Amino acid sequence: MNDPRLLRAEPEKARKGLRDRGGRYLPLLDKFLSLDEERRGLLKEVEELRSRRNELSKSVGQAKAKKDEEAAKKLMEEVGRLKTGLSEKEGRLAGIDAEVKDCLLGIPNLPHPSVPVGKSESDNPVVRNEGEPPAMPFKPLDHVGVGEKLGILDFTLAAKLSGARFALLRGAGARLERAIAQFMLDVQTKQNGYLEHWVPCLVLPKILEGTGQLPKFEADLYKTGQYEEKAGGEDGERGAMFLIPTAEVPLTNMVRDEILDAAKLPMKVTALTACFRQESGSYGKDVRGLIRNHQFDKVELVWITKPEDSMAALEQLTLDAQKILQLLKLPHRVIELCTADIGFASCKTYDLEVFFPGEGRYREVSSCSNCWDFQARRMNARMRRGPRGAPEFVHTLNGSGLAVGRIFAAVLENGQQADGSLRVPEALVPYFGAEVIA
Repeated sequence: MNDPRLLRAEPEKARKGLRDRGGRYLPLLDKFLSLDEERRGLLKEVEELRSRRNELSKSVGQAKAKKDEEAAKKLMEEVGRLKTGLSEKEGRLAGIDAEVKDCLLGIPNLPHPSVPVGKSESDNPVVRNEGEPPAMPFKPLDHVGVGEKLGILDFTLAAKLSGARFALLRGAGARLERAIAQFMLDVQTKQNGYLEHWVPCLVLPKILEGTGQLPKFEADLYKTGQYEEKAGGEDGERGAMFLIPTAEVPLTNMVRDEILDAAKLPMKVTALTACFRQESGSYGKDVRGLIRNHQFDKVELVWITKPEDSMAALEQLTLDAQKILQLLKLPHRVIELCTADIGFASCKTYDLEVFFPGEGRYREVSSCSNCWDFQARRMNARMRRGPRGAPEFVHTLNGSGLAVGRIFAAVLENGQQADGSLRVPEALVPYFGAEVIA
């Protein structure tokens, strides 16, 4: 969440940031500011009543010590009236606190000043291009056509098992998917310095709240079963668990409620997981193929940094993700997202897009974002500079390194040959075990 002190002290700066995002969150900011002002006034009243109650309680004791029962009785009656008024105001304060929290959880991160202002994705500038789209002396197929022709992709059988927006990979297709994922992990862990983790795919609601998926994006999540969280040997919360939409969720929340040693930052971690998304807002969009499925594999990259290092970290994170595309020799470009297109938790984002010859256009395969202290405040993730330093919120960053299914699709479209075979990228041959899928 945003720093409430910043929203309070610089409301016009906050309004500009939200206007640049499209303006739809401005009423929520105004509601927060109104509630916050009411809360501070009420808190002052509550504190004064508590102070007066304590003074009177002390006076009751003094009157009883002097055996002045009449004075003690009058004081106790006044304490009783104060307690009634205090209880009412404390109840109202608790209600306002809950409303203020809801507002803060619903307001997106403010864009970084360096983010280009724009109204839609058409305003996203291209930062750099690498590689030329392949010149094919035949009409290229899309990845669905290539995969089905080779017998390595089966969407009909996947639909029989699970419905629409699922894929089944067979034989060389399954092996190619596994090879791509292993290659990505090896590059990030052996060359780029990330520590690999194997993380749960089911998480508690508060974990998704920490990274910003809840409460706003619950409709896009898969909710499953019941959980029973126990602490200190006693029964705790009960409710639904959620399948992760990305490994960003468990990886980032590993520092939840922690105070880290600033000298040990940055943390650079990675994980390969299955990801699950309902795609509730994409009805009728990308229903064909591997681009927007309900279940897909992804290698995620997460950084935890000191505040002053996060913008430089974003540049490096993006380069780390881009390195996969360079090694696979896939034509691609880097896009900087404008204010209207950045994600809810992000203050600045770069997208990596690969050229798909069968579609004749570029497709996003990774988003790399700096979330500033937005997620850290929701998770209470902090650091300390030295043993006597005051705790400070860390900065968190995340990026796909990369979406395995989309790279699988890009390899199929860019590697297809005139005879119907598939040329496997040289960097993948040691993992896949062959140069061609016939």
